[in-house]
Amino acid sequence: MITRNPFSRYDLSIKPNDYVLEVGPGHNPSFRANVITEKYLLDNYNRCGDLHIFPHQKLVHAAGEELPFNDKSFDYVICNQVLEHADDPARFINEITRVSKKGYIETPSLIGEFLFPKESHKWVILYIDNKLVFYDKSKMPGNYKCDYGEVFLNYLPYQSLPYKTLWYTEGDMMINRCEWEGSVDYIVNPEDDYYLSFFTEKWDRAKAEKIFPPRSVKSELIHTLKALRFMKKEKKIRKNTPTPLSFEEYIDLPGITIPKL
Repeated sequence: MITRNPFSRYDLSIKPNDYVLEVGPGHNPSFRANVITEKYLLDNYNRCGDLHIFPHQKLVHAAGEELPFNDKSFDYVICNQVLEHADDPARFINEITRVSKKGYIETPSLIGEFLFPKESHKWVILYIDNKLVFYDKSKMPGNYKCDYGEVFLNYLPYQSLPYKTLWYTEGDMMINRCEWEGSVDYIVNPEDDYYLSFFTEKWDRAKAEKIFPPRSVKSELIHTLKALRFMKKEKKIRKNTPTPLSFEEYIDLPGITIPKL
């Protein structure tokens, strides 16, 4: 089940001795991962840059829908900005919950997909009723040709403190961030009118409050202060994280076997 909604992938419940897998880290791997898997080693269609790996990590060439690991081989699995690309998200989720005891999933939310759509994204995803709901992007109404990612991803987060704070105080506005343990509840292409309406109908006040529950002034202030403290912590973590290697640099390391391409 989904247990909490972290501020970001730098706010995860990973213990010091946990054995950690990351699926599809692409150009931006998590330093904490011991093992990473990549489906595409040289093709950047599904990511923003070339594959990168930290020297301490083991690289395994595999797709998320077919992970070559035994049941519960890992204590924790990170799946950051990958599921929206998946051919079969149900099989993907079943695989990560099979090989690990708990983990973290991050994807664009519906509003995020409108603001910074990617051609490679196959699914629009919402976090509703403690479950992830996937809807085929090709069935969605709306314009996905105009990508404002330069503004909302690359400019405002570094120029506007109020905007950056918004990412943490209203976490599900643009990004779904979920930690889970044991299993993940999900729906793919819902047929139920209730879930379907979030993707195909105008949002009324009830829908808005479902995704963004109202808070009292006191809880809003507390939540905002926690977000500001975490932003300071995240900045320090990023500053102290070493730079990963390129794929070419990684496979030149002693003892590294070049994966089959």
